[in-house]
Amino acid sequence: MKILVVEDDYMMIKAIQHKLKSDGYEVDAVADGNKAIEMINQTDYDILITDILMPFVGGFELINKIRNELHLKMPIIVLSSLSNEDSIIEAFKLGADDYITKPFSPNEVSIRVKRLLIKR
Repeated sequence: MKILVVEDDYMMIKAIQHKLKSDGYEVDAVADGNKAIEMINQTDYDILITDILMPFVGGFELINKIRNELHLKMPIIVLSSLSNEDSIIEAFKLGADDYITKPFSPNEVSIRVKRLLIKR
């Protein structure tokens, strides 16, 4: 199973990568939505984990592009420090499957990834 993590916080990427790799997943990580789109066009991912607030292309734009332009069905988990109801609702309206607010535990991300991949 291949996972793409889109996050501009280096330490956050390392923590998520470490946990998911120890769970047996292949994990690629990029720091912005533009790079994520490039990676998605080159590789078939089983799940996407994305932040909202990032340089160039943010998470909302990325989710919209994946769902409405590329028409991909891969599960999308949002990780964000935005915990207000409007942001959460917007992410789900655009097509996110799950939303985790920061700070969070890598174990929580792992459990949510497993849950979404089982549903596929």
